[in-house]
Amino acid sequence: MSLPCVMVAPNGARRGKADHPALPVTIPEIVACAVDCQAAGADGIHAHVRDAEGAHVLDAGLYAELIAALAQATPGLAVQITTEAVGRYSAAEQRALVAAVRPRMVSVALREILDEPQIGRTRAFFHDCAGAGIQVQHILYDAAEVDRLAALQADGTIPAGEVQLLHVLGRYAAGQVSAPADLDAPLARQHARSIAADWAVCAFGPAETACLVAAGRRGGKMRIGFENNLYNADGRLAASNAQRVRDLLSHAAP
Repeated sequence: MSLPCVMVAPNGARRGKADHPALPVTIPEIVACAVDCQAAGADGIHAHVRDAEGAHVLDAGLYAELIAALAQATPGLAVQITTEAVGRYSAAEQRALVAAVRPRMVSVALREILDEPQIGRTRAFFHDCAGAGIQVQHILYDAAEVDRLAALQADGTIPAGEVQLLHVLGRYAAGQVSAPADLDAPLARQHARSIAADWAVCAFGPAETACLVAAGRRGGKMRIGFENNLYNADGRLAASNAQRVRDLLSHAAP
């Protein structure tokens, strides 16, 4: 399964209603948002679930409930779950979530999943996912992590062949802002390492749209939404995730 061309990331792990009243937190809200975003042109969703208090949680039961609800409400929409640790979950707990849910698609931050003292467990995880047909998108935050992924493929920790990547721009920059030029270094390393990749970009800050349009023009795919940015390209606060999708597509059109 290829990555969606436009994947919406509607909530993430950290923002809540105080940040934007239209940010979806409950499963019914996430499903309603997905319906609107699919109608706006998104063909995938990067999904986080929240507990009763609205906090990010890696909960297999909640993910199973969300996946089932999305299958009913948004047929054809690709669903990717996350293993984001947020400083709370161990690599073992992330692996356990994937084993319990068995999703079709999952995003995994390379820096969070590596179990360096027992790298064999990391290797088993990636190979088990490949064997089960679970598409793992590797989240990379800088060019050095591109080199690390290449090394892990070379030593067999990550299976050989095409990989799915997400280049994250601006997450650790001052003020969490990004620019299209931030993509130059990781893409240069990806090409230098001859990594066969189905790749996408997400970008923090008000230049999100410009970054994603630049990625699309360089052959990448685009992840958009309130997880990373609340503002449209014109600097105005977006009314919804669906509006962010429409705004992106209006700028990405040839």
